[in-house]
Amino acid sequence: MKKILLLCAMGMAFVTAPAQDATVRKLIELGKTDNQVMNHLDVLTNRFGGRPIGSDAYDHAVEWVASKFAEWGLEVELNEGGTVPVGYNRGPWFGRMLGGDRAMTLHFVTPSYSSGTKGLQRGHVLLEPKTREELNSMKNALKGAWVLVTGKNVGWAIPHGAAADSARASILARNVEIRKRNQAIAENNRLKNRNDTLLTLLDEPALFYREMCEAGILGIIQSAPVPLVALYDRSVVKDSTMTFDRLPEIPDIKLDEHQYEIIRQMVRERRVFELEFDIRNHFRMGPVKYYSVAGKIRGSDYPDEYVILSGHLDSHDAATGGVDCGAGVTSVIEAARLVAKSGARPRRSMLFIAFAGEEYGLLGAQAWAASHPEQWDKISNIFNRDGGPLPPVSISVPKAMYSDFVQICAPLSSIHPEIPFEVKETAPRPKPARLSGTDASVFAIKGIPAISLDEEDVKGYNFNYREIWHTERDLYTKSIPEYQQHAATVMAIVGLGVANLDHLLSREGLYR
Repeated sequence: MKKILLLCAMGMAFVTAPAQDATVRKLIELGKTDNQVMNHLDVLTNRFGGRPIGSDAYDHAVEWVASKFAEWGLEVELNEGGTVPVGYNRGPWFGRMLGGDRAMTLHFVTPSYSSGTKGLQRGHVLLEPKTREELNSMKNALKGAWVLVTGKNVGWAIPHGAAADSARASILARNVEIRKRNQAIAENNRLKNRNDTLLTLLDEPALFYREMCEAGILGIIQSAPVPLVALYDRSVVKDSTMTFDRLPEIPDIKLDEHQYEIIRQMVRERRVFELEFDIRNHFRMGPVKYYSVAGKIRGSDYPDEYVILSGHLDSHDAATGGVDCGAGVTSVIEAARLVAKSGARPRRSMLFIAFAGEEYGLLGAQAWAASHPEQWDKISNIFNRDGGPLPPVSISVPKAMYSDFVQICAPLSSIHPEIPFEVKETAPRPKPARLSGTDASVFAIKGIPAISLDEEDVKGYNFNYREIWHTERDLYTKSIPEYQQHAATVMAIVGLGVANLDHLLSREGLYR
């Protein structure tokens, strides 16, 4: 009897391995001849556009991803990530300078969830007051003015609301004391022929924000390095008590630093000119729910064990999220389609997840993990793609996983010989104690394997992620089609390979 069972087992293994090899060959063929990853990216970025949570564009993207997963035969789950207090949609925007030596089209952005203009608005320009005396001297001139404020833009809106007003009042009070001390230092220098250094006044952009708003300014303008970064108004998104009636009412403009300097110098020279802006940032009543989308291919042998492939569906909206994270999430979406179309029947379940709210604090991944605690010990690995449109070229794994990945990744170098792939052995890494910059960290701090594929610009397209990350340049055209197609194919093969192991990946030596 034992011999018969052994022969049966050997026969099953003999049949299974060629079947798996055939499936991998099918995936490679589909990846080369029928790869739809750039079509998915086109839909996300050019039909829906930038996708902040709480926007119509994000909701449309969720609906579309769910419909595609269902079309390909995956089981679909929408997982609520949370709510934002109000909804927000960005429309077109433009601005120009009128007068002076020449007209100038203005290069600027605004953070999401910040106010738009009231139609097209034109006005003169002032430098912001920094003392109560300066404020009083220009209080009538502030009405109808655009105000240049200090500081350098890093993407966030200028804080507003009661907490921000209180913080500014504290700075103003301290500056009063500093001026008194400076008067004493200056007098002592004069009397004793000394040269003691005066104390530096504290600065904060828009020190008289509330007073300027009440005086009737049109908006504030801050200098912004190029490429322009635009994140969101934390005073709106992070305030659970925010209501539609308490939203900011003036635009927060982040202007190209080169144009800002020209305009600031013209203001100092008291030259006659105006700025004109039309910014269509719109809100909707809240709270507004947002969702992550998961598509499941149920495992044939181990349906309650999982391999996760993920990216985040949301993006900032000064551009269209073509790289962060359009490049990541569309590779995951296409990997799901490739596996489904190949006819593969993975032994354990494969989850393809488009997470919500990564840009707002890994919100969707945290909500998904919190609502699926029973799966934590049954996740073999989460492969999260969130680093741009480069191709996977290697994976670094602990010794206990090494032989598994050598077997799984053996076909990868044959996809495109000019893009080789290497499996590397690595020492145990520190177990993360806090969240970091990607959704994978949500799983890593729980001890779940979150080993990612290493990427490289192997063909030299001069790609620079920092140039694009969170900026106006995060567009469809910045993704690299052949890299994206390769990444989707690699993710499909590696994800399926892990799903088809007869065991969960060992966690031995993963973290120390």
